[in-house]
Amino acid sequence: MSKRIFITATNTNIGKTYASKRLIEAFSRLGLRVGVFKPIETGVSSVPNDGYELLTTASIYNNALNSLSVNDIVPIQLSLPAAPFVANAGKSIDLSHFDDALSKIEALSDIVIIEGAGGLLVPIDDQKMMIDLPHYFHAVTLLITHCNLGCINDTLLSQKALENAKLPFITAFNCRAEDTSFETTSLPYLHHRFRSIYRIDNDIDTIAKALLDTISLYPEEST
Repeated sequence: MSKRIFITATNTNIGKTYASKRLIEAFSRLGLRVGVFKPIETGVSSVPNDGYELLTTASIYNNALNSLSVNDIVPIQLSLPAAPFVANAGKSIDLSHFDDALSKIEALSDIVIIEGAGGLLVPIDDQKMMIDLPHYFHAVTLLITHCNLGCINDTLLSQKALENAKLPFITAFNCRAEDTSFETTSLPYLHHRFRSIYRIDNDIDTIAKALLDTISLYPEEST
């Protein structure tokens, strides 16, 4: 089994796909063949846009992925831009449905970036939420958070959910040009609370190495 990274965020439109693409580049610089997987994508009209972006970027560095289609990368595609539970009319989704698709990607990769949909508590069906996926896939999680006012609360809530689920994770901030108040309104507390503050734009290589270090600490029976 290859190394697996699960990408989640504190909400939708926080930057999961952007961070995933940056990680593809970072892991490739480390000499790893990177695969990508988006188990569920909603809001799909014709082509799953996130999955297409992931596959297009990864194929630049890992030519073996050219043998796959975007439908291999995104096995479940739903048209309504909503939580999978809603977009799939409440129908159950068997997670083992993803096993064959992921195995096909892993055969071509040293590490697989698995991108979730929305945040951790987005419902997949009546029994499962996104937070169940990193456990099912035995993946280390990268939590992407924002730099707007309110990021402290949003970040700590998602971290608490991961801690309660006993899931290993790294947190990274996706700061955008308009986040002009971050340095004065949020960063002082974050520096007080955390030993390291990772930013996607500034620290992507450090984040990649931290994720690999975290994988190495993952329980042997889960990897």
